[in-house]
Amino acid sequence: MAYIRAYLVLCCLTVPTLAAGLLNFFAIGDMGGAPRFPYTTPIQVATAREMGILANQLEPEFVLALGDNFYTMGVKNVDDPRFKETFENIYKNPALQVPWYLLAGNHDHYGNVSAEIAYTKRSKRWNFPELYYTQSFSIPGTSNTVDIIMIDTVTLCGNTIYEKPHLQPRGPEDTLKAETQWQWIEDNLDKSKATYLLVAGHFPVYSVAEHGPTECLVDRLLPMLYKYKVTAYLCGHDHNLQHLQTTSAANTTMNFILTGAANKIDTSMAHRTSVPEGSLKFHWANPLGLGGLAHLKATSQNLTYSFVDAAIGSEIYTGVIQPRQVN
Repeated sequence: MAYIRAYLVLCCLTVPTLAAGLLNFFAIGDMGGAPRFPYTTPIQVATAREMGILANQLEPEFVLALGDNFYTMGVKNVDDPRFKETFENIYKNPALQVPWYLLAGNHDHYGNVSAEIAYTKRSKRWNFPELYYTQSFSIPGTSNTVDIIMIDTVTLCGNTIYEKPHLQPRGPEDTLKAETQWQWIEDNLDKSKATYLLVAGHFPVYSVAEHGPTECLVDRLLPMLYKYKVTAYLCGHDHNLQHLQTTSAANTTMNFILTGAANKIDTSMAHRTSVPEGSLKFHWANPLGLGGLAHLKATSQNLTYSFVDAAIGSEIYTGVIQPRQVN
């Protein structure tokens, strides 16, 4: 069985060498375990195990974690044992001891999100310096770059009602803080000359699943994504894997990569008619599966994104995006 499992990894995934010309990373969403003992779920454990196996093969430089880091009510303080029980002790493979860049989801905001930010000073790999921030990476051996703008969608759009999290966010709690972040987002999009420009948040812009499109992001963020020729928007919130693609009136293409299957799986397609016709390119929500993640590779030629099924250890969907054309 071990031989078969190793063969699946090697035959079905492109294994890069650590050479110039490649920036290689994982993205997961909704990894937040469970509020009671053992403070994790079988799907989280299986996905974490698969991430470790793949990390030994692919050697990612970092991991993006797209919110809902702790179910169900976030953490209480920076000493909360959930940091160990649901994160450190689960993603323990030595190959996963790379920088993790995190943002907050609605469940993190139900608790003490400031404690998650403060934990940055307690962990060598946990990087969550502010509710929203930017990260820039060079593609080794080239002049090409990847900019990632990490946003806080709860500040922008408001939180969901705990008892009815499938409903739309209720609007920003603090309008001034929301507007400050909207301006910050536009300023950072405007100044980026990166080869690939990614925006990462928790709530989806478009989704066919339980939560559906986030009206606030469709109204305010989507026009910016088109205007500044963003490569892709990454998110979680819905507990499945999706790729959607839309085109603006000016013929600009936008890709939406939803990777929210790191802890539980939801098969709902309640909003399949709520997204633009023909925009859904891929949807995975196997109720018998063991979760999944996204793997992204940036070179000077293109950015490749793949979804990996943790139960079989192989890519189940792959797409390619060309470099941005910016002045």
